[in-house]
Amino acid sequence: MELTAVIQQVVSNHEVESSISNSNHFIEANTQQVTFAHLKQDCTIPVFAKDNETTIPHFEFIDAVRETAQQLFPEEMVTMPNIRTSHVIKGRIPSAIGKPAKELFEHEKTIYYERIAFMVEIPHINAYIDNQKLNLTIGGVRSYSEQNLFSKKSIEKFKIFIGFKNMVCCNLCIATDGLKDDLRVSSIEELKSKSRDLFLSYNQEEHIDTMRQLQGYTINQQQFAHLVGKMKLYQHLDKQQKQQLFDLKITDSQINTIIKNYVDDAHFGADDYGYINLWNLYNLFTESSKSNYIDHFLSRNCNTYEFINHLGRSLQNQEDNYFLQKYNPIVHMPEIL
Repeated sequence: MELTAVIQQVVSNHEVESSISNSNHFIEANTQQVTFAHLKQDCTIPVFAKDNETTIPHFEFIDAVRETAQQLFPEEMVTMPNIRTSHVIKGRIPSAIGKPAKELFEHEKTIYYERIAFMVEIPHINAYIDNQKLNLTIGGVRSYSEQNLFSKKSIEKFKIFIGFKNMVCCNLCIATDGLKDDLRVSSIEELKSKSRDLFLSYNQEEHIDTMRQLQGYTINQQQFAHLVGKMKLYQHLDKQQKQQLFDLKITDSQINTIIKNYVDDAHFGADDYGYINLWNLYNLFTESSKSNYIDHFLSRNCNTYEFINHLGRSLQNQEDNYFLQKYNPIVHMPEIL
C-alpha cells in the first residue's frame, strides 16, 4: 500500500495530546487524543494502491461534518472537534530505507491512524434530565480497516451521528434515527449532503422525551442481578435461541463495568436500598460502551438505547421479558417542573 505524504514530520507525544484536560472522554478504549492540526499537517494520507488515488483524509472528513453542522445551526457556536485515534500505522521516508529504527530522525518517520472518532458540541442547544445537562452533539467515525486499499479507488465508508452528550460524564446518547452506521460516499460533497440528510431527519425532541420517560421506571437489586445474569447467559445461547430475543450487542467486559458502576458510580449507581431507575441504568450502559473499539462503539451505544427502551416497554406493559424478573415494576413518575 502506498502513501501520499502531506508533511514528513512527526510531532512529539506532548504535541499530539489535545488541550482538553478533562479525564472523562466520550470514548476511551486504547485511544489517544490528537488535534485537528496534527491530522492535517503531520499525517500521511493512504491511497488506493492500484491507481494511486487518495482516500478522503481524516481531517477533511471531520471538517466536512463540522461545516455541515455549522450551516444547519448558523446562529449557534459549534465547538472545535474532540478527536480520538487508534491503531497508528508507522512508516518512513524513502531516504531512510535500511536504517535501524532506533537511528531514525523524527523527520524521517511517517504516521497515520487507521481509526478515528470525533465529536463537536453545540452547547446552546441543550436539555436537562434529572438536573443533568445534555448538549447537542455531532460526530463521526472512520476506520480504514473497512476499506480495501489494495484495489482501485472505490466508495468509502464512514459512520456519522447526531445526539446528545451528558455533561456529567461525557456519555453519548444516540438514538436510532441519529445514527448512520454505514455511510458510503465517493466525494466530500456527497459526504456533506448525506450528513445534512441525517441531521435534518433526526427528531431531537422525541429523543429527549423518550430519555426523560426512563426516569419513571425503577428496578430493585434482585431484578438488576437477574438482568446482568441473563445478559451474560445471552452471549452463550445458540443462534436460534437468540433470534427469539432482543438483539443485544454487549461484551462480557461491559457487563462487568456495569455491575461495578451499579455499586460505585456516584451519579448513576443504585441508591442505598439497591434501587435504580432506567435513566441511571442507561448511563451505566453508555459508560461501559466507551470501552469498545472505535469502529464498534457507535453501534453498541445505539443498541444500548434500544435495549433500555425495550426493558422500559416491558415494565410499562407488564409483559414477560427474558431479561427481567416477573415482578410488577415500581413506577416513579418524574416531577414536572
